[in-house]
Amino acid sequence: MTYTQEKQSKANQAFDKEDWSSAYKNVEKELTNEPLNTIKGGNIYELNGTLFRNGPGILERGGQWVHHPFDGDGMITAIKFDNGKPSLTNKFVRTKGFLEEKKINKFIYRGVFGTQKSGGILNNALDLKFKNIANTHVVKLGNEILALWEAAGPHALDPNNLDTIGLTTLSGVLKTNEAFSAHPKSDFNSNASSELLVTFGVQTGPKSTIRLMEFSNAGENSGELIVDRKDTFNGFAFLHDFAITTNWAIFLQNAIDFNPLPFVMGQKGAAQCLKSNPNKKAKFFIIPRESGLFKGQPPITIDAPDGFVFHHVNAFEKDSNIILDSIFYDDFPSVGPDENFRDINFDNYPEGNLKRSIINLKGKTSTLETLSSQCCEFATVNPKFLGLKASYSWMACTDKKIGNAPLQAIKKINLNTKEEISWSAAPSGFVSEPIMVPSKASNKEDEGYIFVLLWNGKRRGSDLVILDAKDLKELAIYELPISIPHGLHGSWVNN
Repeated sequence: MTYTQEKQSKANQAFDKEDWSSAYKNVEKELTNEPLNTIKGGNIYELNGTLFRNGPGILERGGQWVHHPFDGDGMITAIKFDNGKPSLTNKFVRTKGFLEEKKINKFIYRGVFGTQKSGGILNNALDLKFKNIANTHVVKLGNEILALWEAAGPHALDPNNLDTIGLTTLSGVLKTNEAFSAHPKSDFNSNASSELLVTFGVQTGPKSTIRLMEFSNAGENSGELIVDRKDTFNGFAFLHDFAITTNWAIFLQNAIDFNPLPFVMGQKGAAQCLKSNPNKKAKFFIIPRESGLFKGQPPITIDAPDGFVFHHVNAFEKDSNIILDSIFYDDFPSVGPDENFRDINFDNYPEGNLKRSIINLKGKTSTLETLSSQCCEFATVNPKFLGLKASYSWMACTDKKIGNAPLQAIKKINLNTKEEISWSAAPSGFVSEPIMVPSKASNKEDEGYIFVLLWNGKRRGSDLVILDAKDLKELAIYELPISIPHGLHGSWVNN
């Protein structure tokens, strides 16, 4: 039975929380080049490349659970397609903290999202050390695969077997453990002559400095830093993601305060000390790209709409405006110190909605409109249209149209007409971030493939689903030989 058929036969049936929470367990094994067999459809011979995914792979040690899955150690999954035939390799990122804790099977570091060492407040107070968990994103830069965690430096991995090479300074570009964003952008449309990887790092404080970096990511100079600029802004900056156009890098500084005292005193994780401030105004920090037409000019600061944003979808320029699509929440979502992340009430958490900011650079104003009121996250566009006007976006969303719930469906929306189509894995399937891979045989924006790593709550295991990007029809489904917890971000790399 396919996921679509299952939904039709069990229409309007609510999800089972145990089906959803069963994904939260340690990854039990590491595999190398394990062939995958289809349980529906056939191999897609056009596919030659590797799907990389990152996310938490260790959620419990010695009987103690992390307080939030985002505190779990990073585990990389690579599914390589050779003329459509896939094989799977997965490995934990061997960070310093991972190896230390694995040796004694015990958490010895506090987590940003609330995980505490055993021993109570007294044993956590004044311990401000973090482990670099390398669990958020995975990208290729030059000849290396990078496992990313935005609060510290990247870990380099061997692209052939995912062995951890170690923390990297990218040939001296970074200081040791300098913050390096977990949301770099691959730019195929810049004024430069080849593909770029655009990223940033932030130094926070009463004033915050954004370091914007652009690397060549193709050809003889692949991996070389070609643009490096720093800009300083007033206030504490919490910047998880950003967007780019041909000429601009756009950051949204949420109206948020950080009170470090509960963290210092061992009562909360650092992220639990963030709180929206209704008396503050969010800001857009708009930085000219050195590869663009406004090279060398100062950044622009403009008031932003109310709401909280983790992730942006895409941005493009229109006349004197920047059009920016993002996932907006009413407030910062956080799992409190006394809550169990495996048993949360979704109704008590703000939902994400797809909204569009229209930023007028001349008038220095911004307005906001809603593109879709259905709860969603992890939205993407065809990577060839990143930074340009895109007509389509694909995203993970709830099966129901109104209210918060787990992500169980994939939606394609026409950003011009707001027309939508969707594919659902409900009631027992739960989706992650969709990865759009353009077809090599067509230049049409919505022709290609949508890769979805899915938790199959019915059999308590993971599946890989490949959908047709145009109509979301199922092309192939693979039952994976490992169980992968609900994860974070990934990327596709052509052979």
